[in-house]
Amino acid sequence: MKKVAVVVQDGAEPFGLGSMCEVWGEPYHPDDDNPVFDFVVTTPRPGRVAGATGYDLHVDHSLADAADADLVCLIPKRGYRDPSPEVVELVQAVHARGALVFAHCTAAFMLGEAGLLDGRRATTHWRHVDELAALYPEASIDGNVLYVQDGSMVTGAGSAAGLDAALHVMRQHFGAKVAATTARRMVVPPHRDGGQAQYVARPVPVCESEALAPLLAWISENLGDDLDVETLARHMHMSARTFARRFKEETGTTPYSWILGERVRAAEELLEQTDHSIDWVAGEVGFGNGATLRHHFGRSRGVSPQEYRRTFRMPA
Repeated sequence: MKKVAVVVQDGAEPFGLGSMCEVWGEPYHPDDDNPVFDFVVTTPRPGRVAGATGYDLHVDHSLADAADADLVCLIPKRGYRDPSPEVVELVQAVHARGALVFAHCTAAFMLGEAGLLDGRRATTHWRHVDELAALYPEASIDGNVLYVQDGSMVTGAGSAAGLDAALHVMRQHFGAKVAATTARRMVVPPHRDGGQAQYVARPVPVCESEALAPLLAWISENLGDDLDVETLARHMHMSARTFARRFKEETGTTPYSWILGERVRAAEELLEQTDHSIDWVAGEVGFGNGATLRHHFGRSRGVSPQEYRRTFRMPA
């Protein structure tokens, strides 16, 4: 993936546009060693584009500049059921040549207008799920997920879910480390399941507690160790009961659940980046054996470690 084009129309939603600029339009930074894209914002008629919330945009590039993009991102707009005919034609052409089309939030209606939803699975903002399903009854509209990928078509559930979907695409093309660095830079929340297994990169755990943050970082670096509550409590010079209570108050979950999630995410990276056996991966991240890893990985991600590796194994 080298070129990313964003399409805006009159009534463009600013959050949708800003999130795509944040993910795909970032310049190179040596601390991140991030990929840099030929990033362009386009519109059917260059010039002034009416915004949705009190300010307008000025866009210099026409849809012709999106015609050869590897990824075309459709930004939601007010009046989502009335897309520009030129945008519909662009979407059809981009899809026909096999490029990736990403429709965020109500931009999924543009895919329906282009005739691309029939027989396909998709999602949109929860407020508009029933409406989209009624308009395009041949589509399978899932309102319980953050995003859906069906072939070369990605749909996001709305607002911040656009970031989850973008991280998924980033991970597919550039691997877990790049996607995690992107998530860390944006300071996004940890992995969100959204009602089903979602392949989102492993971000740095978010914790506003100054007392617990060093411990969480230490846990992430020592997942292969025995990390029971008593051990962690001693590390924090607390009783086990006090530690468990404080941990729940500060993170919203139990130490066991938090560590389990970190171990699954660490296993994802090793499955992507190494050819070591499932038992070896299990030992490295603290699951002890392959059977335990398979159990927890399957419950969390909805697929086996082997299937996950086949899908996301990075080339050497």
